[in-house]
Amino acid sequence: MAFFKSVIYVAVLGVASHFIGEALPRKWFVWDRFPWRDFSWEKKGKVYDVLKIRAWKDRVPDMSRLFKRMVPKRVGKCPKAEDVWRLVRETCVAEVVHFGLCLLSPGIWLFWRNTVGVLLSLLFVLCNLPFMFIQRYNRPTLVALATRLEKREERKKNARTDTVG
Repeated sequence: MAFFKSVIYVAVLGVASHFIGEALPRKWFVWDRFPWRDFSWEKKGKVYDVLKIRAWKDRVPDMSRLFKRMVPKRVGKCPKAEDVWRLVRETCVAEVVHFGLCLLSPGIWLFWRNTVGVLLSLLFVLCNLPFMFIQRYNRPTLVALATRLEKREERKKNARTDTVG
């Protein structure tokens, strides 16, 4: 029975976290402020190369593939700066959601008040950490891309203004 309750708990958390993540106001998430800004020890996401994230990050489940109304977690072929900035905010939201799931993992222990409960709680945390690492790994690259696109779009705008005027 404890196993069944734990599975239900994790399933409810997963579903609820999706809807909570979608409902959070995006204006709350500013990439260059704590806790989302990259820390100096992260070396603009390069510290995560030790985990070889680039090799496996696209193989983990992605809710935006299931729910078409979600912001896609990929940059298109001809992205606009605005679209990339939206994706940067989404990395912040995803990080918060997975962090929240880690914080709620001890709830499993409420059903299994023994070593199994502790191990399952730790497993739940370990299953959410990679998603947090992926967000922290991707964000600096996306910020750099968005900044370059803004500069390019500004140059094009100025070039059109110069030829018209």
